[in-house]
Amino acid sequence: MSESENKETATEKTSGLNFVEQLVAEDLRQGKNGGRLNTRFPPEPNGYLHIGHAKAICMDFGVAEKFGGTCNLRFDDTNPVKEDVEYVDSIREDIKWLGYDWGNREYYASDYFPQLFDLAIRLIKEGKAYVDEQTAEQIAEQKGTPTTPGTESPFRNRSVEENLDLFNRMNAGEFEEGSMVLRAKIDMASSNMHFRDPIMYRIIKHPHHRTGDKWKVYPMYDFAHGQSDYFEGVTHSICTLEFVPHRPLYEYFVKELADESHCPRQIEFNRLNLTYTVLSKRKLLQLVKEGLVDGWNDPRMPTISGLRRRGYTPESIKSFINRIGYTKFEAINDISLLEFSIREDLNKRATRVSAVINPVKVVITNFPEDKVEEMNMENNPEEENSGTHVIPFTREIYIERDDFMENPPKKFFRMTPGKEVRLKSAYIVMCTGCKKDEEGNVTEIYCEYDPETKSGMPGSMRKVKGTLHWVSASHCVDAEVRLYDRLFNVENASEVKDRDFHELLNPDSIKVVSNAKIEPYLAENAKPLEHFQFQRIGYFTPDSKDSKPGHLVFNRTITLKDSWQKINK
Repeated sequence: MSESENKETATEKTSGLNFVEQLVAEDLRQGKNGGRLNTRFPPEPNGYLHIGHAKAICMDFGVAEKFGGTCNLRFDDTNPVKEDVEYVDSIREDIKWLGYDWGNREYYASDYFPQLFDLAIRLIKEGKAYVDEQTAEQIAEQKGTPTTPGTESPFRNRSVEENLDLFNRMNAGEFEEGSMVLRAKIDMASSNMHFRDPIMYRIIKHPHHRTGDKWKVYPMYDFAHGQSDYFEGVTHSICTLEFVPHRPLYEYFVKELADESHCPRQIEFNRLNLTYTVLSKRKLLQLVKEGLVDGWNDPRMPTISGLRRRGYTPESIKSFINRIGYTKFEAINDISLLEFSIREDLNKRATRVSAVINPVKVVITNFPEDKVEEMNMENNPEEENSGTHVIPFTREIYIERDDFMENPPKKFFRMTPGKEVRLKSAYIVMCTGCKKDEEGNVTEIYCEYDPETKSGMPGSMRKVKGTLHWVSASHCVDAEVRLYDRLFNVENASEVKDRDFHELLNPDSIKVVSNAKIEPYLAENAKPLEHFQFQRIGYFTPDSKDSKPGHLVFNRTITLKDSWQKINK
C-alpha cells in the first residue's frame, strides 16, 4: 500500500480503535517512517506459546492487517541454553493456526549477530562500553537502589584498547562463563535503573541451534531487541507493560543506529492474565519436566497447542481477546469469559451427537428383538441447513446411569418407574422396573415404548417433562473420554507466593472414562479438530495425539454450562 493510501486508510479508521491502533493511525496520518507500517511478533524459542502470547499475536498481526502494513515473525534467539528447534516449529504452527501469515518475513535475532557485534565494537571505540569482571552479585549490589545512586565499576575506565582486546578474547572463548560481561557506559546515577551501565553481552559456551559454535558471546535482550527492529525495518514495536521502564534504553540504543529513514516506536499494552491459570514459562516447563502434564500440548495447559488439542477454535480465542481488549492497566481476567467464548462458538458449529459416558442398559420389552429402526437426528439446530444424520434404534439401548433413579426426589424429570420420558429423536417410553446385582447396583432397566410417539408422527406432539439421550447397545462403539477441568484450583494461582506450587494443582483436572458408548455416526466422523456436542453433556473433540481407529479418544473442551461457579459458591 502506498504512503498516500496508508494515510487515507488511517484517517478513515479512527472510530472504534483501541489506544494502540489510534497511535498507529496518527503516525500514519502524519507520514512518519515514510508512511510505512511494519510490526513484528518476537517470541523467544524457549517454550510453547500460551494464551497470553495469543493476545500479542492478535495485536501485532492484527494492527498490520487493519492498516495495510506487514508483520514480521522474529525469533529472539539470544540464549542458546534454553532454545530448541522444537519450539521454533511449534511457534510457527500456532501462529498459522490462529490465522496469521508472515509471508517471507521470518527473521531471527541471530541473523543480526554480526551487525550487533560490530555495533558493540563501535561503542567500545567511542568510549561508550567497557568489559567488567565483577560477579553478577557485585554488579547488582553496585547498581544501587531506585532512591540511591549506583557506584562505578572499578573496570569502568579501562582503555579502549584493553576493552577491545578483552571483548574479542571473550568471543574467542578464552574466558569462562560469568567471568566477564560487556556493559554500556551510560549513567550510574540515573533515576532509571536500566541506565546504570546495563549489560550488553555475556559469555555463553553452548551451541546455538542456528549458528553452532561460531559465537561465545551473546547479546542481552535490551541491546539486541531495538537494533533487530531497526535492521529489519520495524516501525512499531508493540509489547506489554513490563517493558515501559525499558523504553528509554530501547530508544537510547536505537538512536545509535537510526537515521531519517525510520525509527522504531515502542508502544505498550496490558498483559493477559487469567484466573485459575499460570502463564509463567518457567512454571509451565516445570509441569512438563516433572510429568505432571502430558507435555506442552496437554489439553489442561494454557498453551495454544494445548487449547487446540482440547478443542478450542481460533475464532473463540480471538473473540475472547476482543472482549477483554487492550488497555494500559494490568488486570486479571475471569477464565469464565474464555469459556463463554468457546461455548458460544461451538454452539454454532458443533455437530450434535449421542454419547453415553456412564452407561446402563435399558431393555424396551415391547420393541421387536430383531428390529433396527433408523431415527433422524438434527446435526445442529443453530445452523441453517445443517442437515440430519441417522442413528439406529433397537430393543436394547444405553442411557446415562445418572438418568435413572428408583426412588427419586421431587422434580426429577428423568427415568423412574411408572413415569414417562422421551428418548431424543425417537419414542416416549415408560419405565416398568429394573434388575439389580447382589450388591444392589442397577444392571438393567425395563421400559415399554409408545409406537405412536415417534418423531414426526401425530403422537410425537404429546408432552413429557424429560428427554434423554441414548445409543443402541448393538450398534454403539466403545470410546475413551477424557473429562478435563481447570489445572489449578486457586483463583490467583500466579500470585500465590507462600505455598508450594504443587499444592495449587487441581487433583480433579482430568478424569478418564474408558467405557463410554458412542453412536456409529460419531465413530465414523471422529477426525482430529472436529467439534461435537455430546447431547446434554458438553463439547468434545477427538484427541489429536492418542485417538485412532479402533481406539477413539475424545477430549471434553468445555461443559454445556458453567458448573464451576455454582459448585464453588
